[in-house]
Amino acid sequence: MRVAVLGAGAGGAAACVELTQAGHEVRLWNRSAQTLLPFIGTGVVQHEGVLGEGEARPVLITDRLATAIDGADVILVCLPTLSHVSIATELASLDARLPVVLNPGHTGGALEFATAYAAARRAAGDTAPVLPPIAEFNTLTYVCRKLRPGVVTITGRARLVRLAALPGGEAALSLARALFPSAVRVPDVLYTSLANLNMTLHAPGAILGAAWVEATRGDFTFYVQGMTPGVARVMAALDAERRAVGRAFGHELLGVAAEMQQVGTVEASVTDTDDLAAAIASGEANRRIRAPDSLSHRYYREDFGHGLVPFIAIARAAGIETPVASALLSLGETLTGEPFSTVGRTAASMGIEGLDREGLLARVGAAG
Repeated sequence: MRVAVLGAGAGGAAACVELTQAGHEVRLWNRSAQTLLPFIGTGVVQHEGVLGEGEARPVLITDRLATAIDGADVILVCLPTLSHVSIATELASLDARLPVVLNPGHTGGALEFATAYAAARRAAGDTAPVLPPIAEFNTLTYVCRKLRPGVVTITGRARLVRLAALPGGEAALSLARALFPSAVRVPDVLYTSLANLNMTLHAPGAILGAAWVEATRGDFTFYVQGMTPGVARVMAALDAERRAVGRAFGHELLGVAAEMQQVGTVEASVTDTDDLAAAIASGEANRRIRAPDSLSHRYYREDFGHGLVPFIAIARAAGIETPVASALLSLGETLTGEPFSTVGRTAASMGIEGLDREGLLARVGAAG
């Protein structure tokens, strides 16, 4: 299959490695030519970790979006969630109709992507925009980092990811499952949005460990040294809110550690997934990951503005109170000075403003 991988950060580089190993033709794109330079210089993506050690050679490395998608069968978006609106807008400017798979959608990604794409087409004079097929994973298919230029270190590959599409997205679903056999289809993108665990995993520790982050510039392991009993208690309360919102939409979600065990980031040998501190610290893929080095790290910018904000909006549509999520968001805005509630992934940017439970279910193509 001819795959345009959008994003040459760690996630995009890891996808390039796996898909190339599987025999697919990968076109690697990134907006910043500077990010691409280490890859352009060698023509390969070097890698180490669970996918082996070696080199993956994409058929094309480019900072020209039109070139990357020309002749492709599918677009795989491996970009930070803060970039979803801009990439949807750019694809709309090219009137790109190829199936789009968000790896991952994070929380509300498919909804926001579709809203931004349609808005850009209307701004271009298209009074009846036709969306491309859009699907999303709940989580990135890898645990990975770029610790050295041109090299991606892949410490984990998801054994299972949740996959759903917006109405009309069957082509994207089919291609996503062909590319990633570990993908398991779930009923709708509310499920994938609520099965995104980054908000639950990162927000409590980011707030409660903020002084340590600033004092040490993140010189501690986030999932082991930072996973104290107090952090775990806040995480458990936030997770209970997430699962309550899921139930309001008819989805019985696994708890955070049990879901991580399905993915493979909590060890299979763990028997008590309610003991969050011990279960999460056990995960070999995550145990060496360092804490944020500043309050501008993505654990703050992404998981508050594009995790807590859309989660609270979805919960509001369901009529579910979220006092822990709301408190963390308020503290995060005060701590960082960032107005996440207005600049993040809002109800308006997801195209769900004013919708109640039934209206949101209808928007995602689910039965009430």
